[in-house]
Amino acid sequence: MITRRTFFKLLAGTAAGILTLGGYAGAVEPLLRLEATPYRLTPPHWPKGQKLRIVALADFHACEPWMPADRIASICDYANTLGGDVIVLLGDYMSGMKLVTGVVPPAEWAKAISRLKAPYGVHAICGNHDWWQDKQAQELRLKETVAHRALRAEGITVHSNTAVKLGTDAHPFWIAGLEDQWAYLTGRYTQRGLDDLPGTMAQITDDAPVILLAHEPDIFPKVPERVSLTLSGHTHGGQVNLFGWTPVVPSRFGSRYVYGHKVEDGRNLIVSGGLGCSIAPVRFGSPPEILVIDLG
Repeated sequence: MITRRTFFKLLAGTAAGILTLGGYAGAVEPLLRLEATPYRLTPPHWPKGQKLRIVALADFHACEPWMPADRIASICDYANTLGGDVIVLLGDYMSGMKLVTGVVPPAEWAKAISRLKAPYGVHAICGNHDWWQDKQAQELRLKETVAHRALRAEGITVHSNTAVKLGTDAHPFWIAGLEDQWAYLTGRYTQRGLDDLPGTMAQITDDAPVILLAHEPDIFPKVPERVSLTLSGHTHGGQVNLFGWTPVVPSRFGSRYVYGHKVEDGRNLIVSGGLGCSIAPVRFGSPPEILVIDLG
């Protein structure tokens, strides 16, 4: 039989544990941890002997106090030390969280991101929150958002169903970037995308390998074999990962593309766990990360 004293000891211990876990999830993991997650692969259609290092950042969700401009700048300074031949940004620079103390203006977070440098440049796409937090873009059904313009003003290449050929004459490759698949809110739980995968792929004019940027990984089943690697963010690795169980994943496929390297029918996808937070400022079992992907 548990005595009254033992019961209260257990109760106190449980409360302390809950407070400790809450403090970790609300402060330590989202604010103090940052990992560089390495991947090394030679995907289909990637030429033998062609080496490329991609550094990928996703889901900043700029806001005070969780992701202020100075923290974004610090993350970008660290990313510059990782030796990327090309740096890609996978969307969601804006934050839609209610639990914030202030908004970081687009000009400020874009200025911080502009610190990123790589030999083949910095290439960005926008995400659903960049669209959802732009009231004018929603109301007028514009074709770009304030996030597109802020990044472009800092000299960053922003892709919107566009492709560009990079590399050298001996080792060329394509970066293709889709517009967001959830861009327009059409109802409380419904969205309409502006992505055009066929139109984007039609811009690729030779057999050089293709890297596709798509904010939401849900497009992956439609990605053709011609694409060597698809890179996505959006899911935050579930943001709360309880020993492999991710209770909330913003995808119609559930946990199928929640995080990491996925291979289906010989096609390759890597989903970033991202950097910031959405809905609530907590992360547990899914620390902020920068992807470092070595191809070839």
